Amino acid sequence: MIRAVAGRELRALFLSPLAWSLLGVAMVILAWLFLVQIESFMQLQPQLVAGASELGVTDLVVAPLFDSGAMVLLLLTPLLTMRLLSEEQRSGTIRLLFSAPISTAQIVLGKYLAMLGVFGLLLLLIALLPLSLLLGGTPDLGRLAATLLGMGLLLACYSAIGLFLSSLTEQPAVAAISSYGLLLFLWIVNLSGSDDRSGLFEWLSLTSHYRPFLDGVVRSGDLAYFLLLIIASLLMAIHHLESRRRGG
Repeated sequence: MIRAVAGRELRALFLSPLAWSLLGVAMVILAWLFLVQIESFMQLQPQLVAGASELGVTDLVVAPLFDSGAMVLLLLTPLLTMRLLSEEQRSGTIRLLFSAPISTAQIVLGKYLAMLGVFGLLLLLIALLPLSLLLGGTPDLGRLAATLLGMGLLLACYSAIGLFLSSLTEQPAVAAISSYGLLLFLWIVNLSGSDDRSGLFEWLSLTSHYRPFLDGVVRSGDLAYFLLLIIASLLMAIHHLESRRRGG
């Protein structure tokens, strides 16, 4: 049943111009950023060779691309996730799902799986940008793999949070604004001062757990952070939807 819900959601997404538009906008922006980074690298290359610098194309092109891409996708993700459950509640079609022989967990997981499918396609397209460097350069493939893993976890986290907030309201616009607010807060929370609470804020920050992947560092603590945030968001979405289901 999860696959049936995911298939239904994927068809709805790709029959709508919204998903195609957002994917197109994301790729245009990221391709432009990629070309800008390549141009900067080409200008710096003589200085790097003369100075025997250890910095290479992975440091100066790939890492900045995925660093900027994380913020670009933070801005686009809520527009995709805002309708997942809020539109169902607003239009009343959620009652049809509740009356079907399908659990609340299957509804939530099916919709989440559909979002992972969309972002899996996007991540594949993004991966083609740095892989194109193999035609004329030698990017660090191990570090690229870690970077793609980090981006995949980040997008999965964005999706789970957006899905949860979509379950809280019948208004897609409210769901999108709430997602923007929470994701941006998690992105910048580590910018607080250096008081006793800074350690907690550093741990809460998406940035603190994402950027090590850009350096090719895969830490169990960062993996656990993303998985915990994803699972917690999905469980809260299931709990809220189950409460609504029982309340009629």
